[in-house]
Amino acid sequence: MDFITILGLVAATLTTFSFVPQLLKTWRTKSAKDVSYIMLISFNIGIFLWLIYGLYLSALPIILANLITLIFNLIILWLKIRYR
Repeated sequence: MDFITILGLVAATLTTFSFVPQLLKTWRTKSAKDVSYIMLISFNIGIFLWLIYGLYLSALPIILANLITLIFNLIILWLKIRYR
């Protein structure tokens, strides 16, 4: 694995797992009242488009980061709908 791929994987790991605290807080408190629907929906669309872009380029860091981020944020969106 070359340096640029490792750099991408480290960046992807940091940005992707930055959503874990929000996910856990929403899960524990059963509240997502301060999280905007518009932000979640537009962010999920953007992440989905990044995932397609990464698949097109066959870029592992882009694919992994955006797939996991999309899953985390879809869960947050689901929790927001469920706990409203």
